[in-house]
Amino acid sequence: MRRCSAFVFPYHCQVLSYHRYLGSVTKHMSFFSYSTNSAVEKLSCLTLTAVRPFPDYSPKKPFIRDSELVQHVSTSIKQRYSEHIRRVLKPFESKIKPDHIVWVLMTIKNDYKLVIDFFDWWCQRRDPSIEVRCIIVHIAAAQKDARTVHRLIHDFWARPSVDVTVFFPQFLEKLIYTYKDWGSNPFVFDIFFQVLVELGSLDYGRKLFDKMLHYGLVLSVSSCNFFLSCLSHEIEGHKMMLKVFHEFSEVGVCWDNESHNIVIHSLCRIGKVKEAHNLLLQMELRGCMPDVVSYSTVINGYCAAGQLESVMKIIEEMQVKGLKPNAFTFNSIILLLSKRGKVHDAEKILREMTSQGITPDNVVYTTLIDGFCKTGNISAAYSLFNEMQSLNITPDLITYTALISGLCHTGNIAEADKLLNYMLGRGLEPDEFIYTTLIDGYCKAGEIKAAFSLHNKMVQMQFVPNIVTYTTLVDGLCKLGELETANELLHEMCGKGLELNIYTYNSLVNGFCKAGDVNQAVKLMEDMEAAGICPDAFTYTTLMDAYCKLGEMGKAHGLLRQMLLRGLQPTIVTFNVLMNGFCMSGMLEEGDKLLKWMLEKGIIPNATTYNSLMKQYSVRNNMCMTSEIYKGMLGKGVVPNANTFNILIRGHCKARNMKEAWFLHKEMIKKGFTPTLETYHALIKGFLKRKKYSEAKEMFEEMRRYGLLADKELYSIFADMNYEQGNFDLALELCDEAVEKCLADKTDNRNA
Repeated sequence: MRRCSAFVFPYHCQVLSYHRYLGSVTKHMSFFSYSTNSAVEKLSCLTLTAVRPFPDYSPKKPFIRDSELVQHVSTSIKQRYSEHIRRVLKPFESKIKPDHIVWVLMTIKNDYKLVIDFFDWWCQRRDPSIEVRCIIVHIAAAQKDARTVHRLIHDFWARPSVDVTVFFPQFLEKLIYTYKDWGSNPFVFDIFFQVLVELGSLDYGRKLFDKMLHYGLVLSVSSCNFFLSCLSHEIEGHKMMLKVFHEFSEVGVCWDNESHNIVIHSLCRIGKVKEAHNLLLQMELRGCMPDVVSYSTVINGYCAAGQLESVMKIIEEMQVKGLKPNAFTFNSIILLLSKRGKVHDAEKILREMTSQGITPDNVVYTTLIDGFCKTGNISAAYSLFNEMQSLNITPDLITYTALISGLCHTGNIAEADKLLNYMLGRGLEPDEFIYTTLIDGYCKAGEIKAAFSLHNKMVQMQFVPNIVTYTTLVDGLCKLGELETANELLHEMCGKGLELNIYTYNSLVNGFCKAGDVNQAVKLMEDMEAAGICPDAFTYTTLMDAYCKLGEMGKAHGLLRQMLLRGLQPTIVTFNVLMNGFCMSGMLEEGDKLLKWMLEKGIIPNATTYNSLMKQYSVRNNMCMTSEIYKGMLGKGVVPNANTFNILIRGHCKARNMKEAWFLHKEMIKKGFTPTLETYHALIKGFLKRKKYSEAKEMFEEMRRYGLLADKELYSIFADMNYEQGNFDLALELCDEAVEKCLADKTDNRNA
């Protein structure tokens, strides 16, 4: 029998568990007559005309001899109530037949404990008939013992030998047949429905629901909610769930908040967030007030879809309703902002969360730590790491992995290694991913020996290095130009049965290109294809970059055409490599054509694309064209980077456009970028040539504040200038600084 797995909501949602269901049943059993009547009033006219009464119970009549035995058995177990029933019934064991059980139950049905004891005694000897089981079910229901009712029905339907197609009509028939005279508590059908749904017999659950309508009974909303949740969890159940949600309300099911939340969650889960939002807005019209769960579910749906603006609107709606976001709401927003790279905004949400007395959990802190690590802000990540520990929130393996990965990517491998040892001291065992991350960090730092040492330690810890680990080592060796050792490692990988993947081949292709052996790189790409691995955009881009650096633009452009013919989508890096190649080869017309083609095809260039063109036009002293390209860049909404400003400022200084250079410098500082040493030198010397001494002096002081060294000529100029103006202390300070820094720099260069 197919079982319905428990439907798992996000932890903020309420799910109808077995214990909660039984609690609901027990709570409402005595009030069912009212709820049934109100539900029947809502049935359609067609259904009302079809309502039928429950049948009278008319069991087989006992013979005189049977009646005497039943009388003796009943009298014995009643009179010897305190004795164990097995001892009392021992003399009758061989005489009692299945038919006798029903007749005995008729005489003792008002003593619930006696009924259960007698039934258990019989079950130890023979499997009770469906009719007997149904009778006991009704007696237990009359006593409001929902757990026993559930157990009796579940025990029968959970048997592997029970074929639902065969036994469903028989069991339901007997349950209806025994209903009127043995208990008349309609919640029996509720529990039967719940068991069918729990065991995955959703189709038969629906049949039971429809069957009960013929008797004027509508199952409880709690049971129907459980049915909805299980339908929504089925692969093909979403459409059926919506159908049930519509049809059940037409025949008397009064859906509540939980019902709507189940449907809203299901719609969000399959990406239909707008439909979920519409249902949330309709809840009040349906007589239900949306709660924080309703809003949080839709917020989570919009967060998963990356729609931050919609999220903020719903939060405003919540506040108008007087509802405060819960932990799940905050978690969803923090996760979305972190994915968008807006980690500082995500941290503000964290602070708002704590100000409302909601304690963030491990997941929230780890998400933020990972976000800061990915942006390279390790100090902020460490601050949150220390904060969570101060709040007794224990960092887990994922938290440490995020920090170690961040440290490795920023080149702080020593600190990453220290954190690994700290983690070990806390009793956490690193996994293959952490070891591979550290190995990659050592490889990027050029410390191949340390990387292989960690690889050996990984093996000693009984971790099996995978293809990613080996690819990382191969990549490190290739970047150092140790291609022979990399090839040996490849043979070792193949000897261990590991299949080379695209990343392994790309590392080698990149290594050969860096070593200037493009022919070998091309041959390796052919080997990839022979092995059934298709080159990707990275493979082609790497080869194109190598050809561009050799000035072989025809071959580079040919690779781009080959990519497009194969249906591979070039990345912006691919176009930037080609653009840089055209510019470095002096082929500015081709560069202009490439930019125009990209824009026509809807490929949005980035700052690097424009920078390559601007740099070459600037070198040619064509600042008019350089400025046009810059205006076009801004017109397309492309945000300039530090390199953009450095190129423009140096170009305008060279062309003696100092007003434009001054304006661009101010803009650059305003956007949080720091000019390079060469840019400051160009600005200062440009102002000096135009006799703009105050501006030159301002630039010189600003450069010193940023810790950038001026050349000997500039120190001499400003020392003399201050001396002539009577600033003797500053003149002497500049002389000392020039001697200390310029001479020290020369000494370092000689030693090097």
